[in-house]
Amino acid sequence: MSQWESIINFLIYLGVSLPILGFGLFVFMITTPYKEYKLVAEGADLSDPQKVAAAKAAAHDLGGKLIGLAIVLASVIFHSLNLIDLVIWGVLGTVFQVAVFYLFELVTPFKVVSEIPKGNVSVGIFTSRLSIASGILMAALISY
Repeated sequence: MSQWESIINFLIYLGVSLPILGFGLFVFMITTPYKEYKLVAEGADLSDPQKVAAAKAAAHDLGGKLIGLAIVLASVIFHSLNLIDLVIWGVLGTVFQVAVFYLFELVTPFKVVSEIPKGNVSVGIFTSRLSIASGILMAALISY
């Protein structure tokens, strides 16, 4: 494969994988009752410590989701046989990342979806790490 073919292949895979990553974030944002970007934006109001804490919790939570999705997607890109394979496994990985989040929501004694907007930064950090850990595990599961 020539250098130009490699560059074109890179751009094609980038053009397919970034929308899948965006789709994953979109799915997370429409399935959670809190609005992550709104909470983060409201965190600029330093006169309200609760808003600042909620912004930190939401940023950790959403950042972890992004990293977890990216880890899964990186493995999908590495193992995919073609673009169709990339799309199928990318969407499947996204769905399972969301499922892990809601499974976690069911088994914990607290409710993530209510703790993040209240400014519970510990929950935001913990869910962030959960998303990263589940992303690593799912990435390892995607192989042929």
